[in-house]
Amino acid sequence: MELTLEDPPIAAAHAGLTRIQRLIAQRMLLSKRTKPCFYLESKVDVTDLMALRPTLRKSLGIRVTSNTFFIHALALAAKEFPMMLGKLCGEHISIAQTINVGFAVNSTQGLVVPVIKDADKKNLAQIANEEELLTVNARSNKLTLADIEGETIALSNLGVYGVDSFFGIVPPPTSTILAVGNVIHAAVPLDGEIVPRKIMSLTLAVDGRVVGEVYAARFFDCLKDLLQNPQKLTLA
Repeated sequence: MELTLEDPPIAAAHAGLTRIQRLIAQRMLLSKRTKPCFYLESKVDVTDLMALRPTLRKSLGIRVTSNTFFIHALALAAKEFPMMLGKLCGEHISIAQTINVGFAVNSTQGLVVPVIKDADKKNLAQIANEEELLTVNARSNKLTLADIEGETIALSNLGVYGVDSFFGIVPPPTSTILAVGNVIHAAVPLDGEIVPRKIMSLTLAVDGRVVGEVYAARFFDCLKDLLQNPQKLTLA
């Protein structure tokens, strides 16, 4: 049986879906039906980034996750390439005036996406603190409406579940989502030698009506540069 946007309330009664799950299903269906996306995939060397985490934990006194770096890098890269924050409004493209990064969290209510507002104006410590609070509230069903509104670019990280790579679904309010895979230990050539490094697979899904492939590729390159040179993230 094919579900339509009008079907979920009835279908949910049989499937036992929660209200949040019904809302997510409607949003994802709307996105897949209306957003013709293209996908860019690349590997990024996160050896230095991962090595920096325990150092920052000691110096800042806070827990810095890989998502902390990705949220910060997405925000800074989007500041350089604002079209990634655009969305189609009729025959015009509207570019968001704020960089609000939504990040997916698995909770008892299903997948929820809390939002870090003005992420480009916050440092790593501020993002880490806010990310931890929002994650705790998401998993204890304490998020407010304000916590999940306003995202202009999105992040989904399944690396912790052992997923090497995947294609994210662009949330309806945005035109861009970054999908992050697992850390893979690999032997790679570096300065004429074969050395062990930590590699991640990143996949960017972009609404092709809003952003062109070349522009998205330049944004992706900027994002990867920030992740491979994490000292730039600690200084911003």
